[in-house]
This record gives sequence, structure tokens and C-alpha cells, in this order.
Amino acid sequence: MRIAIDAMGGDYAPKTVVLGAMRAAETYTDLHITLVGKENEIRKYLTNEERISIVHTDEMIEGTDEPVRAVRRKKNASLVLMAQQVKDGQADACISAGNTGALMAAGLFVVGRIAGIERPALSPTLPTIDGKGFVMLDVGANVDAKPIHLYQYAVMGSIYAEKVRGISSPRVGLLNVGTEDGKGNELTKQAFDLLKNSNLNFIGNVEARDLLQGAADVVVCDGFTGNVALKSIEGTALSLFSMLKAQLTSSFTSKLAAAVLKPKLRGLKQQMDYSEYGGAALFGLKAPVIKAHGSSDENSIFNAIRQTREMVDKQVTPTITSMTEEASLNKEEV
Repeated sequence: MRIAIDAMGGDYAPKTVVLGAMRAAETYTDLHITLVGKENEIRKYLTNEERISIVHTDEMIEGTDEPVRAVRRKKNASLVLMAQQVKDGQADACISAGNTGALMAAGLFVVGRIAGIERPALSPTLPTIDGKGFVMLDVGANVDAKPIHLYQYAVMGSIYAEKVRGISSPRVGLLNVGTEDGKGNELTKQAFDLLKNSNLNFIGNVEARDLLQGAADVVVCDGFTGNVALKSIEGTALSLFSMLKAQLTSSFTSKLAAAVLKPKLRGLKQQMDYSEYGGAALFGLKAPVIKAHGSSDENSIFNAIRQTREMVDKQVTPTITSMTEEASLNKEEV
């Protein structure tokens, strides 16, 4: 199995990318990793080259670059060459912690869409209180969506939840402003009807306040709504831990309590860290393309590689392709 990684993408690249890649290569003996980026920078941290190769380039896409223009003009950027590895058949999948928009553009223009999928979806696995997590799509690939797009998101998310996460007959929920039938705008009302009449295990509308309670295994929404929900969850978690830290360090007594609770608090923080589940997959492309968090550490990169390996091993993309062909809907039907 071959995975290409943008070694220059992310806040702490290439160090964390290289360390995560070495750990993955040591853990999975069937894995070959290609690191794309500045060779002299990569070699500063590469202490074990077993099943790890380097494709050198001095060019990279910055976080401030306009995504589509950057992908079209910077043909030798590490992120673009990474995607090209997949297109040329030299890699089965690719990962980047770099510019999200550029990765989506490279996914569309270089890797390509699955026939029948109108819009790819950016789809992270988010934590739940019971530790099982749920797949949410879309969280920002497309801020405007049609009912057919939400239906296709549900199909792809269900396949991923079943194949990779091992959930039999995953529950699909539609993110809405209420749980009652008929709630929402025209988009959600029409999407509700499509999902209700599908072969998916559709459980109806779900509200944002119930997401972390494990209301559904797969939650679908347009990219604007999904991104707001994602950032709200992430921001709330960070704020709560900051407030808790402030309280536990406010006095000598609370510091003693903090010392006792430290292992439990570390476990809680890890449980609520969605990077533990891997990166955000771009579903709907011809091969697995994974967006790791921009601030990924070694562990986050390792988890993104683990997730990508499972997607290739479980043949998620071929299954989505075949299922989409069987379950496709024409625009006229919506």
C-alpha cells in the first residue's frame, strides 16, 4: 500500500509529518510512504528510511495563497505533486495538513471526482461522550448545496461508517433546527424526503445540541452549516478546558486537586480531540484524499495515516463508486 504525504503542509511541518510517517511505517509493514517536499528539511528529522522515500521540490503552497490559482500555477508545489502521485498511479491515497482550499482544488483537478458525485464533501469524524464518534459531512467543501448533494453525502458517509468504523447499518441524521418532520428550509425539507425514501438507515432530523451525545453515526448538512457547527464544537471545547485550567490553578488547594485529577483530565482531553480519529476525508474523489488538521502533531499525522490505510484496505472509494452508480438520482427527481 502506497501513501503520498505533503511533507511541507501544516504549522509544524516537516518535523511532525516526518515523525508521524516514520511511526506509521514502523507500525504497518505493508505500508510505503512517499514524502513530498524539501529534501534537506525532511532529512533533518528522517532517521529511519525503511519504506519511506522522498520526492524533492522547493515549491510549496502557503496558507495565504488563493487555492485554485495556487494549484494551477504552482505545478511543482509539494501539495500538487502529492496529488499527482495518486493520479499517476504511484500512490493509492494522499494526505496533507496544508491549505484546505488548495487540497480540495488539487483533489478535484488532479485526483478527480467519482462519476455521478456532483460535489465532494469534507468529512471529519467527531467525538461523542460515549467515545464512539460520528462522521459529519459536509464541513466546508461546499457552502451551497442541493438536496441531491446531501443525499450523496449520506450514501458516502454510510459506506465509510460501515467499512472503516465497523458500524453495522449506521444511523443517518439530517442536521436541522428541530427534530420534527417538516422542520427547516427548503433544502432540508427536500433532503429529508430523499433520505426518508432511501435504503439508508435514516433516523430523521437531529439538532446540533445532541451531536456529542451520539444522536447519529452519520450527520449530513451543507458545508456552511457544517463548518459553523464544527468550529462551534472545537471552540467550545477549547474554551471549557481553558476555564477549567484557570480554576484549577487559581489557588494552592485547587492546584493540589489538579495534580490528583491530571491523568483523568488528560484522558478527557484526548477523548474530545477529534484528531485522534484521523483527518477529514474528502469523500467523492477517485482515491482517498485526507486533510489533517493544520496544527497536527506527530500523533495526529500517525492517526491520519492509519485512517487512510484503512480506507484503502477496506476499498471505501470503489464501494462508493459502485453504490453511487446503483443509488444515483437524476436532478429531475429532486
